[in-house]
This record gives sequence, C-alpha cells and structure tokens, in this order.
Amino acid sequence: MEILNAIVVFLNFVFIPAAAYGAQLALGALGVTLIYGILRFSNFAHGDTMAFGTAITILLTWGLQTIGISLGPLPTALLALPFAIALCAVALLATDRAVYRFYRRKKSDPIILVMASVGVMFVMNGVTRLLIGVDEIRFDDGARFVIDVRSFREWSGLSEGLALRSTQVITLVVAVLVVWALFWFLNKTRSGKAMRAYSDNEDLALLSGIDPERVVRLTWIIAAGLATIAGTMYGLDKAFKPFNYFQLLLPIFAAAIVGGLGSPVGAIAGGFIVAFSEVAVTYPWKRVAEYLGFDTGSAMLQLLSTEYKFAVSFVILIIVLLFRPTGLFRGKSV
Repeated sequence: MEILNAIVVFLNFVFIPAAAYGAQLALGALGVTLIYGILRFSNFAHGDTMAFGTAITILLTWGLQTIGISLGPLPTALLALPFAIALCAVALLATDRAVYRFYRRKKSDPIILVMASVGVMFVMNGVTRLLIGVDEIRFDDGARFVIDVRSFREWSGLSEGLALRSTQVITLVVAVLVVWALFWFLNKTRSGKAMRAYSDNEDLALLSGIDPERVVRLTWIIAAGLATIAGTMYGLDKAFKPFNYFQLLLPIFAAAIVGGLGSPVGAIAGGFIVAFSEVAVTYPWKRVAEYLGFDTGSAMLQLLSTEYKFAVSFVILIIVLLFRPTGLFRGKSV
C-alpha cells in the first residue's frame, strides 16, 4: 500500500507535470528546429512569438465567450486556436517581408539574422504587452479535472490522491496530433518534401525547380502554428504572462540543441529530456522516500529550489554544446 502511495505522489508531482511540460517544450522546440533547419538561423523571437499567438488566442476566446459560444467541458481556447494561428502566421509573414528577406537576399551571415531576430523579439514583446497587458491571465474554462483527488481516494482507498487536470490531457493529445500531422506533411506531401530537400541541399533544390520563397512562406506558417499551439497549451496548463514566454526561450533552445538542431525527432526527445530533468531536480523527494521506507529526517531531498529550474536547462545546454554539439540525433552542429 505504501509503495502505491509513493507511485501516486510520483505521478502527481513529477511524471504528469513533466509529461505535459515536455510536450509544450517539444512543440516549441519543433518550431525552433524547423526555422534553423530551413532558414539557417536561430530565431530568438520564438518565445515571444508563442506569447503573441497566445495573446491573440485569449482575445478571441474572450470574444467567443462574450457572444455565448463555448465548447462545454473543453476550453473555448481550442475553438479560437485556428483563427489565432492564421493571424500569427500573417504577422510572421509580414515580419519576414519587412526584416528577414532583406538579409536573406543579401546572403548575410547567420549571426546577422540572429541579431535581427533579437530586435524582432523586443518588438513582439512590446506589441504583446500592448495587446493584453502584463498581468497573469487564466483562460482555462471548461471541466478542470479528468481525475480529482477526492474521487481517486474514495475509489482506491489510498491516503494519497491522484489529480489529472484536463489541460494536461489536452496538451498531450494535441501534441501527439500536431507531431503526427507535421511528420505526415513533411514526408508525404509534395510541399513537405520540397522543404526537406531545401533543408538538405539548398543549391540542388533550386536546380530542381523548387521555389525558395514558397518554402520560406510555408516554414513561417508552420512555425506560427507550432508557436501558437505550444504557447496556448502552456498558458492553459499554467497561466498566461508575457514575460514567462521570454523565460521559456532557454529550455526550448536547450531541448532543440539536446535533440539536435534541425532534427524534428530530436526536438521532441529533447523537450521531454529537459522537462523531466527540470522537474526531477527541483522536486522535494521526501514524501516518496518516506513511503518507500527511508528515514529522511528533516531533509527535503531537493537538489535545487524551483527558482533555479532554468539553471537545469542552462547546465544541460552547456554540457551538450561541449561534448556533443550535434545533439543526440545528430542535427546540424551549433
């Protein structure tokens, strides 16, 4: 019985939160690795693109709620999401036309595009704050729990209760569907194959008649979709605050680099590696150890406090860059 209680505590505070957070990081890292693999630069504006797309989703959600439209037990944000993706894609395409295309046509070094993306990051951050403010916003209407603590305790007879939030389940389901759709698009469609060919060998792709501007447009549209979905899932699961998405940039890049920049499979694996590492290192394991029969005394068995969770991403990033710069799945060297 005590072992079962230990498992429930582990699921409650480590496995389920880390799985949901890992799915959010994986979706964000997919956007970063897609842009790096095709457009050949690290997009530092990706975190604020996530914030911008989520802000649009929230505004549209409020509009739908005002006119009495909802999805019942599901968050209304899911209904607003496709329209938010379209508006975010328009914003990214306009940004590409106004900023990145100039440097791309001049064949500027990737570092120039990186610095341009830093400028875009600050502009998008300011626009997002003007649109929706700086306060924390919760927009997760609908059913709150799939499994609640009280019902689980009554059903199982355990002293520990399991809580599974609907937003965590939605995050995992949406992540699986998005990853499947992306891989199907890249591997089965003509446009997806053109994007892969352009990523592998730009000169040969051009000789084959592939339109580079069309590839660039598709890349930004997909990146807008991934950023908006990742940001919305994070906001539904936690809460929306623009500055939080700027902070997410480090774990997202860590996830992309750990897996291998330019490797979609690596981005997914990296997202879960970073998420589970952050949660495991910052969680106090005292209750789990006591249920397993260990005498911990006053020790909380917590390696780092939660304020330092981003330090975990930083350490992982440094180790990978030092010892395996191509990542676990041998992406492009950083």
